[in-house]
Formats: sequence, structure tokens, C-alpha cells
Amino acid sequence: MQERNFLLTIEYDGSEFCGWQRQPGVRTVQGMLEETLSAVCGAQVTLNGTSRTDAGVHALGQRASFRGVYGIPTEKIMQAANDRLCGGRRLGGKLGDVRITALEEKPLDFHARFDAKGKKYRYVIQNGGPADLFRRNYCYYVREALNTEAMRKGAAHIIGTHDFACFEAAGSQPRQTTVRTVYSLEICRRENDVILEISGDGFLYNMVRIITGTLVEVGLERRTPQSVREAIAGQRRSLAGHTAPPQGLYLLEVYYE
Repeated sequence: MQERNFLLTIEYDGSEFCGWQRQPGVRTVQGMLEETLSAVCGAQVTLNGTSRTDAGVHALGQRASFRGVYGIPTEKIMQAANDRLCGGRRLGGKLGDVRITALEEKPLDFHARFDAKGKKYRYVIQNGGPADLFRRNYCYYVREALNTEAMRKGAAHIIGTHDFACFEAAGSQPRQTTVRTVYSLEICRRENDVILEISGDGFLYNMVRIITGTLVEVGLERRTPQSVREAIAGQRRSLAGHTAPPQGLYLLEVYYE
């Protein structure tokens, strides 16, 4: 048998996971998938994921790759893994909170993380109306009305290539550079929801959540749209806004072209 390399597309509800990254003694998405795939493939599987999402963060398009010598046919891996992850074919079975939505073979030198060209995230804010108990794990509830036009003006300062040090969580591990490129940042309202969608070549730790918290403060008129540009220029975390909670964040897509 020859070595093969696989790329997975994964969706998950992050509510009951301690994040993506494998950690001893706690439930993580990577840990659950590695355990499941190792059982299906009959050999140890180690995943290389593209985004280390935090506890409570969700994904519609997480990507991960793994390689090895496995006897199971490619077309059987996803079906067998999902049978284990999502309750199988039992009538009335409870669905799981993680699912593989696509699997494909790639060249042996492909790496899900290092070959990624960019990512897209969505952040969902319930704005106004009564707090919805059943959405508490899937959105950020902001009672006061948000001025979305002001938020868009603030967001305009974020698009482009900048040093985004002000949007990185304090205490993060030192990086070679905090320069990133944001390709787009769109804000729209759908009934009581305000939705942000942001894409870029890469994101610092908690960057999307801090951008969201900063723009929420703009929308509440506690800071001006111009203050976003000033925070970026100042390159200090203290100049940006609060970190929005993880429950409203979704990894939508990872780009390879």
C-alpha cells in the first residue's frame, strides 16, 4: 500500500468543546476526530488543522489534513467516520456535534495549514428584542440599538494591509509579524441580527472577536469610526475595544486558491 494524503472539510457546534486543539483530559474537536479516524483507518491519525478555534467557537468550513498508509478506500472513510460521529443510521439516534462534510485526496506535499491562502469568518449579533435562550450559544446578545452605518464606516479602516497588533489578545505568543491583509469586511442587518463577515490572508489570536467588539462600541456610539483607524495606527491592544464572546463566531471557509 502507498502513503496517501487527505483533506477534510469539517463543521461543528463548538458549544461543548474546549476548542479545536487536542488537549489531555478535555473534549476537543481535533481529539475527537483523531480518535474516530484512527478507529476507522485502523492506524494512528494525526490531523493538521487550519484554525485553532477557541472553546465555544463554531465552524462550517474548518479544514484539516492527514497522511499515512491506510487500507480503507477513500470513499468509505467519510461515511464510516460520520457514522461514528453523528449517531450512525440508528432510528431516533441523537446527532453528534461534529461532522465531516467533504474528503478528498491531495498530493503528498499538501498541508492544510501551510497551503491555505486565506480564511473567512462570520460573527452573529442578536441586536434588540428579547434575549433568546435557545440562541445563547450561537450569537452575542446586544440589547441597545447598533448604528450599522457607523460600524461600516469604522470597518472601512480595517480593510487592507496593516499592522493589526491592536487586535491581538494581550499575552499572545510573540509572532514574527502582526501584519495581515483583510480582503473584505461586510456588515448587514437581518431583522434583529447584525452579521459581520470578514475574510483575509490570516488572523491573529482573537483578532475577529476584538474587531467585532470594537465595531460594537462604534455601533453603540461609545467610540467614533475614526477611532478604529487610530487604534490600528497606535498598535496597542488598549486602544481597541472589548473582545466579543466566542459564541457568535463561525469559521466559514478556508481558501486554497
